[in-house]
Amino acid sequence: MTLPDAPSSPAGADRTFQVDLRGLVDLLSHHLYSSPRVYLRELLQNAVDALTARHSLEPAAPVGSFGIRLYADGSVVRVEDDGVGLTETDVHAFLATIGRSSKRAEQVAEQRGDFIGQFGIGLLSCFLVADEIHVVSRSARTPDAPAVEWRGRGDGSYTIRTLRSSARPRPGTTVTLTPRADAGEWTRPTQVRALAGHFGSLLRHPVTFDDGSGGPGAAVNPEPAPWARTYPTPGARSRALAAYGEDVFGFTPLDTIELDLPAVGLKGIACVLPQAVPAGRRHGHRVHVKGMLLSEQADEILPEWAFFVRCVVDAESLRPTASRESLYEDDTLAAVRDALAERLRAWIARAAASDPDLLARFLHVHHLAVKSLAVHDDEILRMLLPWLPFETTDGHTTLDEFARTHRTVLVTSSVEEFRQVAAIASAAGLGVVNGGYTYDRELVHRLPEIRHRTSVADLDPATLTAHLDPVDRETELAAAAYLARAREALAVFDCDVALRTFQPASAPALLVDSREARHERTRSQLAREQEGGLWGDILGALHQEAPRAQLILNQLNPLVRTAVAIDEPELARTSAEALYGQAALLSRRPLRPAESSLINRSFLDLLAHALRKDQ
Repeated sequence: MTLPDAPSSPAGADRTFQVDLRGLVDLLSHHLYSSPRVYLRELLQNAVDALTARHSLEPAAPVGSFGIRLYADGSVVRVEDDGVGLTETDVHAFLATIGRSSKRAEQVAEQRGDFIGQFGIGLLSCFLVADEIHVVSRSARTPDAPAVEWRGRGDGSYTIRTLRSSARPRPGTTVTLTPRADAGEWTRPTQVRALAGHFGSLLRHPVTFDDGSGGPGAAVNPEPAPWARTYPTPGARSRALAAYGEDVFGFTPLDTIELDLPAVGLKGIACVLPQAVPAGRRHGHRVHVKGMLLSEQADEILPEWAFFVRCVVDAESLRPTASRESLYEDDTLAAVRDALAERLRAWIARAAASDPDLLARFLHVHHLAVKSLAVHDDEILRMLLPWLPFETTDGHTTLDEFARTHRTVLVTSSVEEFRQVAAIASAAGLGVVNGGYTYDRELVHRLPEIRHRTSVADLDPATLTAHLDPVDRETELAAAAYLARAREALAVFDCDVALRTFQPASAPALLVDSREARHERTRSQLAREQEGGLWGDILGALHQEAPRAQLILNQLNPLVRTAVAIDEPELARTSAEALYGQAALLSRRPLRPAESSLINRSFLDLLAHALRKDQ
């Protein structure tokens, strides 16, 4: 960066920064503000703050006696207010000095919390759409104060002159912009009207818009916020809030939750989404500060688990960032977030206690969100765990219903494990819950906290095989030769083979294995392959004795009874490989390349044997 030449000065003397206003405007447009459209929000905000100061100066003035008027006809954009106005001294101090805000003036410092603005750079946003800002203002603080005109240009120059009082008969300020040709997208009358409604629909001061057509000005905010109105019945209020939520967010809420935090002057609604959303996906919320729209994407207003609602709120005491497009993370925001979370918990509790139909519809859509909350919230856990749906060997049901049938509840560690054992466990009378989904296993293990007579344990292969009936000794001896050949064929997969009887009889075989055991066998194999090397030593140090997989053949199945009677060694080996492949497919876990190859080879070998037999 090249600085302009400056007069020589003594060593160590203080110097002032040289500010390139065009560079500063470029910085604002590309890095501070999200879009040039914010120029209108900044003008509205300045007008609202001026009106707030005017009301402080004249507290006896009737509500609505001071307002804001917008004008846009395609050639100019004008914002006029009946606010406190500026003197010539104010103009020098606040319009011609970057970074200083009139809200910092001593005479209104004590009311600073009543103002939206905090930084004094908002007027510069007008340079995003115009090369010159024309301001005419007359102060309400000084009787018979003259009008003052200020013209600021994008190159950093400005002029000030005093006008006759007749140039502005009443106190207030008028800001006029002559848009650049490339700013038409943001300064057309229809766009100015839309932006005014977008940013100022909840402002407490009357705002009107005139498009220069000669008709009366249209009200931008004709009604107060829906939660600030009175309604004949609670039902009418609920319907009005739901209609407002639908208008703002574009969906019909499953329910609306009123939000009211008097300590920070926050009011609004939370709209419960009618469709499920991915866990952790955070929706943006509409946040207004003193009626002015701050952000449509303020996800920091609610905790992460509350992704089942979208909120629109208006607050008095939340602090905006410098761009006034998001919220400043401070203790106040953290307290608001916690308080709103408590409101959502209270709504869930109220639904559980008094509206089971609403609760059922809510849980049907948002059970994952509630599960994520119940993991960390003991109150919600006790209240809703019996109502939450889980996948079980009795179908999709609640834990409360499931525990009435099964005093001991078994839970799998993965979806794959549940798919593998569900049919056989159900036939054996075991109560198994699929713990492979997010939060489910942890929640099922907390069931005894709610139902003290119910016990919960992880399902392991030994538990399942213990419930399978052994075959009689004569049958096992007759099948011994076949079982030996099957174990030899499947040794490459570290798989043992056993013969049992179990239901359903239509299932020829069950492959009992666990993900952890497979990982341990894979690690052991890598250690053997890397023996003597660095990785071999590391993997060897991590080695644990893992249980082997088990292929359990079902003696009740006609195909298995035929297979165990095979005398021909190669055919016996092929049939054992085919039974293993079919059981691996039924487990629905990813197949290893060797298993895919085995399935193809055994199918072709059996087909070839059948064709030879027919010849």
